[in-house]
Amino acid sequence: MDIVIRPVEAGEYAELGEITARAYLDDGLLDFGESDAYLGELRDVAKRAVAAEVLVAEERGRVLGGVTFVPCGGPMADIAGAGEAEIRMLAVDRAGRGRGAGEALVRACVERARAQEGCVRVVLSTQRAMHSAHRIYERLGFVRTPERDWNPVPDLDDITLLTYELTL
Repeated sequence: MDIVIRPVEAGEYAELGEITARAYLDDGLLDFGESDAYLGELRDVAKRAVAAEVLVAEERGRVLGGVTFVPCGGPMADIAGAGEAEIRMLAVDRAGRGRGAGEALVRACVERARAQEGCVRVVLSTQRAMHSAHRIYERLGFVRTPERDWNPVPDLDDITLLTYELTL
């Protein structure tokens, strides 16, 4: 398997947006399903590409998935502080799972963070149900940081995102 990680191209925005949205919907990760407000954010790759670096995993010309890498101080950061880069919206198409695309995307983000002057850590938020992603993060040396767990929708008590970090 030859998975290539590269920046998303403008002509792939809709495709990657749909892969990301479907991954979250099909895995039951959106509390309000098709009416979840976050669905629009997941689909809006063009908006992310302006504010961060969006990467895709490609195999033989087919986009398998993508991730958003937020460099230190990037406007799309949810939890990153000074000296921290952030990984967001990691998603792999169901048909492309189990082949290393997710791990390759996370590794690419870590490499970018290491290359960034002054970056000392990579952080991310994840949902409790994202067990496959947790395994990737832990295999790559990320550790849980429960003191940073947070709720993106404070009006709802039962939505808590777990956090991980990797010290570079």
